[in-house]
Amino acid sequence: MATVALYNMEGAKTGSMEVSDAIFAAEVNKTVLHQVVVNYLANQRQGTQSTKTRTEVRGGGIKPWRQKGTGRARQGSIRAPQWTGGGVALGPKPRSYRYSLNRKVKRIALKSALSAKYADYQVYVIEDLKLDEIKTAKIVKLLKGLEVSKALIVTAEADENVYKSARNIKGVTPTHVGTLNTYDILKHDAFVISKDAVSKIEEVLA
Repeated sequence: MATVALYNMEGAKTGSMEVSDAIFAAEVNKTVLHQVVVNYLANQRQGTQSTKTRTEVRGGGIKPWRQKGTGRARQGSIRAPQWTGGGVALGPKPRSYRYSLNRKVKRIALKSALSAKYADYQVYVIEDLKLDEIKTAKIVKLLKGLEVSKALIVTAEADENVYKSARNIKGVTPTHVGTLNTYDILKHDAFVISKDAVSKIEEVLA
């Protein structure tokens, strides 16, 4: 089985543990990773952009000049798209960019992302990732000991102390297994995870 190093809250190595080959040493499917990342980014779009058409802009009720005899091109409204201040032709309107992918595809992408981090020696398992109080300095000390800066910190369950201690550190994103996604794993240089969170991921993705 694949083996990862164990660290304490000071970032010092304390031992090692075995992890599932099917999850941390699987074949990296770049095609699926691309599909899932594009899907994630599309689903984050607000889709609130909007432009006004010629029927929505103010004014333009009267014909600017008569149809014939002026020598100029015929015009029906000063709010047509070709006029300054006119409406926009075929402009964006509010819409949803959301679309879904199969659950199987998302699972393959998660395994591929975790395997890619493992292959690049960027997985750091913390033996007991817990804090008795909200203390950013302790998370900073942990990351300094691991010699990482841009990190995704993952706990088994939502942990308010860890979350509030890490959320203001530049380049660091705290999360838990229930909200873990492929994009966040790939976006960060280091994957810092608690030992019990590893077990939970293996149960979920088994």
